Amino acid sequence: MSQSTSALPRRILVLGGGYVGLYAALRLQRKLRTGEAMITVVDPRSYMTYQPFLPEAAAGSLEPRHVVVSLRRVLRSVDVVNGRVSSLDHAGRSATVMTQAGTTVDIGYDVLVVALGSVVRTLPIPGLAEVGMGFKQVEEAISLRNHVLDQLDFAHSTHDPVLRRRALTFVVVGGGYAGVEALAELEDLTRYATRYYADLEPSDLRWVLVEATGRILPEVGEDMGRYTVEQLRRRTIDVRLETRLESCVGGHVVLDDGTELDSATLVWTAGVKAHPVLALTDLPLDERGRVRCRADLSIEGAPGAFAAGDCAAVPDLTGGPGATCAPNAQHAVRQAKVLADNVLATMRGEPLEDYEHKYVGSVASLGLHKGVAQVYGIKLKGWLAWFMHRTYHVSRVPTLNRKIRVIADWTLALFFRRDVVSLGRLADPRGEFRRATAPPPER
Repeated sequence: MSQSTSALPRRILVLGGGYVGLYAALRLQRKLRTGEAMITVVDPRSYMTYQPFLPEAAAGSLEPRHVVVSLRRVLRSVDVVNGRVSSLDHAGRSATVMTQAGTTVDIGYDVLVVALGSVVRTLPIPGLAEVGMGFKQVEEAISLRNHVLDQLDFAHSTHDPVLRRRALTFVVVGGGYAGVEALAELEDLTRYATRYYADLEPSDLRWVLVEATGRILPEVGEDMGRYTVEQLRRRTIDVRLETRLESCVGGHVVLDDGTELDSATLVWTAGVKAHPVLALTDLPLDERGRVRCRADLSIEGAPGAFAAGDCAAVPDLTGGPGATCAPNAQHAVRQAKVLADNVLATMRGEPLEDYEHKYVGSVASLGLHKGVAQVYGIKLKGWLAWFMHRTYHVSRVPTLNRKIRVIADWTLALFFRRDVVSLGRLADPRGEFRRATAPPPER
C-alpha cells in the first residue's frame, strides 16, 4: 500500500472517517481533476456516525442504521482502509496502520489530513472501567437501549426489593450534550414503557444526573441551562450539580456529597479528549494533546499537513486572543469544507483560505416534543426548540439517502406507538445454539 511521494498521481491520506474525514474526502472526491490525486481514508469503522442522533437512536425514535453513513458507499472513488493508526512519521511522509485483519502496513502519502477526532475522557475512578458504559458510538447507543429495557424486564421478574430498586436506578455522569440528551430520551422511553408492566409505575424509576460543575448544557447559555435543570427535576430526575463520582465498584455508586446508591446502569459522558495516538506522531501538539493549527487549518511546522475537528487546536478568529474553536459538529463540518479546498489549493499552488465562523448557537433535545435552544441570541424552549433541533440536524446529516430515511422514521412515529422491544440477547447471539448443542445433563 506504500507509494513514493514522487509518484503520480499524488496521494492524499485522511486519518479518520468522522465528520471531518467524511466531509473533507467527499468534497475532494468531487473537486479533484481526473488523475490529479488519489485519496485514502483510514478508520477502524466502515461508517461515519452522526452523533447528535444517538440519543434518538437509543430511545427508538430513529433506526440505528439510519444514523450512520457507509464510507464506501459515499466515497466511491476513495480507498477506505479499515484499521487503526499506530504511528505517524510526517517527516518521512509515512503512516503505520494496524488493519482489521491484524496486519501492519505502511502507507505513504504526499498530503496529510488529520481527522482523528476525540475519544472518551475517563478518570481513575474505582469500578468505572468494569461497570461504566460510554455513549459515543452507535453500538453503545444500541447496547444502552437494550440494557435499559432489560432492567425493566428484570425488575418485573424479581420480588427482591433491593434488586428491583437497583435495576430501576439509572445514573448518568456528565451534563453536556451527550449526557443530558441521552438521559432525557431514555427517561422518556422508560416512563412510556412502564405502561406495559402491571407492577411498574413511572414513580418506581430513579434517574440521576451527576455533573461536576454548577451548570449543565453550557452551550445553550446560563438561562437555558437553569431552565433545563428545572424541567428535568419536574420529571423527578435527580440532578446533582457540583457533584463528582468517587466510586462505582460493583454498581455501588458513591458520590462526593455523601450519597450512596446501587445501580445496574452507569453511563459515562463526562467529556472527551483528543485522540491519544497523536502523541505517537511527530506533529506539534498543544497542552491538551491537540494538533497545533494555523487559521487556514494547516499544521504548524508540518508542510503538506492539515487538521480539523476535535483533535485540532484551530484559532477562532471570531473570539478573543488565543481562543480556539470549540470541539463540536458545527465547527467540524464547516472546517472540513475549508480544509478540502485548502488541500486542493496547496496542490495547485494557489493561496489558502482562513477558517472563520461565528458560533451561531446550540439546540438540544430533552425527549419527545421537548427541547432548549439558543440561536443567534434567541432563546427557545419546549416544542419549538425540539422542532428546531430536528430540523437543524436533519439538514446536517450527510447524504440525501439518510435525510429521507430519518424523516421517514419520524413520520412513521406519528402514526405508530413507540417501540419498546429489547434485543439485549444480541450481545450473546450464539448462546441459544450453545445450549442446544450442549450434552444432556446426567441423570
